Amino acid sequence: MLQQGFSITELQAYIKNQDFRPDQPMHYFYKLIEEVGELSEVLRKNRRLNDEGTIKGTIEEELYDVLYYIAAIANIYEIDLEECAILKEQINVKKYAQTSNAQYKGESPCSQ
Repeated sequence: MLQQGFSITELQAYIKNQDFRPDQPMHYFYKLIEEVGELSEVLRKNRRLNDEGTIKGTIEEELYDVLYYIAAIANIYEIDLEECAILKEQINVKKYAQTSNAQYKGESPCSQ
């Protein structure tokens, strides 16, 4: 069971222990796409955990589901998502001239 404050590495290990089918990468990809669609729906409806009283059918639930399938795909390809985040942010800092407090100057990766 995941505990408060878990790392991405711990999440990947937890998912790999619970759900690891390295012969089915497309299954995880299709599930990821399905969950992104569900996230789109709850975003449009702005369904939040605090408003609903349950995580079921909320943005929070669907964000976790998307994260779950991203981690599952990373596990299949033996990709360390924490390492990827660090490496990618090193590129972003240079590319988008980020300041130390993570504010973008000018163009941001989200405006692409």
